[in-house]
Amino acid sequence: MADSSLFLGAHTLIMGIVNVTPDSFSDGGRYFDAGLALAHARKLIDDGADILDIGGESSRPGSDAVSVEEELRRVVPVVRVLAGSCGVPLSIDTTKPEVAGECLRLGARIVNDIAGLRDPAMLRITARYNASAVIMHMRGTPKTMQSEPVYDDLIAEVKAFLAERVPAAKQAGVRDIAIDPGIGFGKTAAHNFEILRRLDEFQSLGCPVLVGPSRKSFLGSLQGQQDAGERLEGSLAAAVIAVMKGAAVVRVHDVAACRRALQVADAVRQS
Repeated sequence: MADSSLFLGAHTLIMGIVNVTPDSFSDGGRYFDAGLALAHARKLIDDGADILDIGGESSRPGSDAVSVEEELRRVVPVVRVLAGSCGVPLSIDTTKPEVAGECLRLGARIVNDIAGLRDPAMLRITARYNASAVIMHMRGTPKTMQSEPVYDDLIAEVKAFLAERVPAAKQAGVRDIAIDPGIGFGKTAAHNFEILRRLDEFQSLGCPVLVGPSRKSFLGSLQGQQDAGERLEGSLAAAVIAVMKGAAVVRVHDVAACRRALQVADAVRQS
């Protein structure tokens, strides 16, 4: 791990989600307007977010990619304002090196790449700005990832991917890395529950572990909840379980409620 990691703190870090998209699975374009996105970001900080993760392209199952130009149009006004004023590190949630580079130039400090930094250009741009990175596992693409995902050995295969990508990123000059097993990205509900149950096994890779179960459909599958907004209790339960299994960062929509829940989890874990 890096000597000073953006992914490690005295308590579990909360990464608040700022979706500047018209088609997010969780908020349906509620913060698509830059002004609304900025107001939402500031509320997340007031609620206790340690990091803000800003994204301009939906990665919900079945979603289509957007152009570099469109993604930049969505995120740049938000990053430009927040980078100099919000007081917490900004993460750019993107698979596009051009988007990452512009946001890092404006002051973002983390690249959150659901494609696992497989693009050599993404590695180069992340290293050039001495940025931190989240390397996530995903089977397929957002368009195809939920088309009957099958694994011979789920945890072993996810770990093998991450174990290959982390040294590649370090060799390229990326020093501060968190790993994300990719809950909801090319996994069935059963796969997601298994990842949570066995999350502690990822610590053997030597990087802080980040997880993002918030409001995802596998939580609603237990009670027939179709509306992402009805999954708060399940999201909090998943976050607490993740922390007790060693997660250093949780990526969430409901920051205030999650902070209160994780205060208990942290107290138990540190007792």
